[in-house]
Amino acid sequence: MIALIPARGGSKGLPGKNIRPLNGKPLIAYAIEAALKATHIDRVIISTDDEEIARVAVEYGAELPFMRPAELASDTAMAVDNYIYTIDRLEKEGGKPIEAFVVLQPTSPLRIAEDIDGAVELFLKKEADSVISYTKEAHPVVWHKYLDTEGRFVDIFDANIKNRQENRVSYYPNGAVYVFRTSMIRERQYYTDRSYAYIMPRTRSVDIDFIEDFEYAEFLLSRK
Repeated sequence: MIALIPARGGSKGLPGKNIRPLNGKPLIAYAIEAALKATHIDRVIISTDDEEIARVAVEYGAELPFMRPAELASDTAMAVDNYIYTIDRLEKEGGKPIEAFVVLQPTSPLRIAEDIDGAVELFLKKEADSVISYTKEAHPVVWHKYLDTEGRFVDIFDANIKNRQENRVSYYPNGAVYVFRTSMIRERQYYTDRSYAYIMPRTRSVDIDFIEDFEYAEFLLSRK
């Protein structure tokens, strides 16, 4: 199966994060190395509009069959449009259909090869349309609130003051592994009634958006 690593050049929260050194290696290297170690991955493809990201990714073993068009790398571009473009072009240039593929965001450096293989195996076992990595939420989602312009609480859910243990456990997507059936993505969907969660521990579920996420990931890596 193909692993697609999307890594555009622009990043507002943490500029240059995809190749920022993390514990001695560029951030993107962790996704590439995990994919190369996974037994279910045949090819590791980098999708980027940035020449420096491309250079670093190839140096660590990813393939760069073509650069991502600028219109698919803007702040308003939809990730699904890039997936469709990339798979369509790979199919055309390779001369054979791609029925399913894996997406690995470079911002999840604590994901390991076993997570990738586990998600793919679940996808195959369930004959799924998608498998997406999730992790357990620490606090009940029903405690979340909106805030109005003056900082007052606005309910999202019905008011709930139960203890944490009394509420049903919820899960959220951690951004680490996505396995998609191509036909579903071409319909611009991520979930159907044949979508399943691959559960990962919180210790491997850091998703880097800001400098504090980066520093926390570096702390966890330094402990290994």
